[in-house]
Amino acid sequence: MVNKLRIGAMTRARGKWACGLLALLLTGGMAQAQDLSLKDARLSLLPGDMPGAGYFSLHNDSPENVTLVGAQSDAFKNTEIHMSMEKDGMASMHAVPEIDIAAGERFEFAPKGYHLMFMHRVAPLEVGDDIEVVLRFADGQQLPAIFEVVSPAAMH
Repeated sequence: MVNKLRIGAMTRARGKWACGLLALLLTGGMAQAQDLSLKDARLSLLPGDMPGAGYFSLHNDSPENVTLVGAQSDAFKNTEIHMSMEKDGMASMHAVPEIDIAAGERFEFAPKGYHLMFMHRVAPLEVGDDIEVVLRFADGQQLPAIFEVVSPAAMH
């Protein structure tokens, strides 16, 4: 009797483990962002192999603050968070390691401000193409989004 109970418990434990593994595989090993939304996602594409800039509006509907720590796209080898600024009439930009978005707040990624910098294109892209980008957060959440490729002129 003891062996039957033990085997039944082990079988149930394996079943729960298998369900958990399946859920992990289906989400790529990360939690999907439930209370985050992204609007107006555009990738301003420069000619040749010059970097592109990603602009969008990110809304945090959750009751908790979140921290954006990066992004990834299979269309580019590297994607970083950047901030543009102007000082003494000189424009510059620098990489930013993370951005905090408060609970209930909206954060704008816009020209002459924060943006995603897409570097080293993997394949040719044209205006009108869509690319998938996954935003990554410090707590392990991921937010997949589609960015429309636009010309830099469309951003002004």
